[in-house]
Amino acid sequence: MPSFGSVPLSLVFLIATIIVALGTAVYIAFAQAERKATLDRVNPLEPERLVERLLISTQVSASARFAAWLSEILPTEMVSGSSNREKLIISGFDGPASPILFTAFRLASIVVFPVLAFVLAPRDDVLWRYGLIGLGVLIGIVGPQAILDRLVTARQTRVRRALPDALDLLVVCVEAGISLDAAIMRVSRDMATLHPDLSLELAQVGRRTGAGMSRERALHGLWVRTGVEELRALVASMIQCERLGSSIARVLRINAESLRTRRRQHAEKRAAEAALKMIFPLALFLLPALMVIIIGPAFMEIMRQLGNVGK
Repeated sequence: MPSFGSVPLSLVFLIATIIVALGTAVYIAFAQAERKATLDRVNPLEPERLVERLLISTQVSASARFAAWLSEILPTEMVSGSSNREKLIISGFDGPASPILFTAFRLASIVVFPVLAFVLAPRDDVLWRYGLIGLGVLIGIVGPQAILDRLVTARQTRVRRALPDALDLLVVCVEAGISLDAAIMRVSRDMATLHPDLSLELAQVGRRTGAGMSRERALHGLWVRTGVEELRALVASMIQCERLGSSIARVLRINAESLRTRRRQHAEKRAAEAALKMIFPLALFLLPALMVIIIGPAFMEIMRQLGNVGK
């Protein structure tokens, strides 16, 4: 039977087929989610229904049932002592089953990647085999944490981009005579389609204040659940404004202008860094190709002339 190293070729094909199938399934899931988000923007639900769907889930999902099963078989210290609980909340996975599922995902990756590397590694080359197994162990340990950090950064970027629009709407609502709590719920409903992450967090603030929690604690939770520094400054200003009794509309307008100025400065900083970042790709890829194109024909002509002289 043909083999790849000491591994049967049929087993290699089977593993490759499984990997391609999983990758295709993940791609289709992301494509369907993007298509659904586009359709919601074109033909959105009623704002109240959309916020309600974001906040309340009346069905027990399969992930919750799976997490309940995992909590029974995994050790108690492993289930209750998740060190990434805050990052999971910031990334948007704030359900009670999220730490258990993330722990299971980390354990599975630590086992699956080394085993996959061991199966695919050539048996006749010891250096390659142990190198691939070590790489599989490294990916299994670092990979889940890197994915979680990427999700945290992406969600914080979305919240940061949505803040100026939300503050403008809050200023309009407050200046129209609406109370701050009602303005927060109104902005949450109006932004549910365009900025669902910030809309969900504002809806959480409105729901907690409606349930009897103080506005100071609810606003503080808004920053804790997102980890965005701009929200920390905004929440501190709003809390101080409420204590002193000053105009909340003026504070919101100043913060909106400050956020836009900071966003423009960040864009200018990235534009200034672009020239420096392009030096290394140009030196490594573009300049050698240009040298070959410019000097190559002349070098070939010189070699041809030297050959003629030699003859």
